[in-house]
Amino acid sequence: MAIASVVNPVLTEDPTAASKVEAEAIPILRRSLHDEAIEHIRDMIVEGLLVGGDWINEPELCRQLQISRTPLREALKVLATEGLIELVPRRGARVARLSTQEMADLFEALSGIEGLAAELAATRMSAADFEKLRDMQVKIENLHAARDRLTYFHENRALHLAIVHGSGNSALIKIHAQLIARVSRARYQAILSDQRWDDSIAEHAQVLAALEKRDGPLACERMRYHIAHTGKVVLASVGKTSP
Repeated sequence: MAIASVVNPVLTEDPTAASKVEAEAIPILRRSLHDEAIEHIRDMIVEGLLVGGDWINEPELCRQLQISRTPLREALKVLATEGLIELVPRRGARVARLSTQEMADLFEALSGIEGLAAELAATRMSAADFEKLRDMQVKIENLHAARDRLTYFHENRALHLAIVHGSGNSALIKIHAQLIARVSRARYQAILSDQRWDDSIAEHAQVLAALEKRDGPLACERMRYHIAHTGKVVLASVGKTSP
């Protein structure tokens, strides 16, 4: 009796069969509409285009982003988990306010987390990792010279994330991810001060120098100072603008 069989090409002797299967199995990754919306809305909040306490005008935002209500609302739910948006039953969504005390607490926590991450990264990152950090530092220095604040902000954030991930500590990475979105607005506000922006570039170089020496305690000290300094500038700015 003839038996119909489905041949697994991986088990055949055709040397190209397995590669064909592997090629077919590689997905083409595309960003979803709600992922795009998340990034755009987050940037609007960070830049102050959407201010704490503002209600989200969904029809207008859909028009600006050229998306429908569904991906927008999915994006707002994600941003609510980051503490950037508040979802109010039967009212809609509004940009979350961040009090002076909350900002002080966030920077205090962030300085400790990123300081410890830098200390661990100093001994755990590879030579290739340090090379990538140097390249990132050169990039942000160029963006600083070009006065491209928003692109600088994103690249600066990437550099900090690279150091945190370089710690190799999954618990630290997770906690940091929960805090970083909430403090992003304040970090961007800090570089609106040209003096703070200039100082920040120099402080990054000092952190990287300590990392490359594999001096964990020094890297920790310099990173903690860097974050705390940013926090002081932000809190002083908030104090000047408060009624």
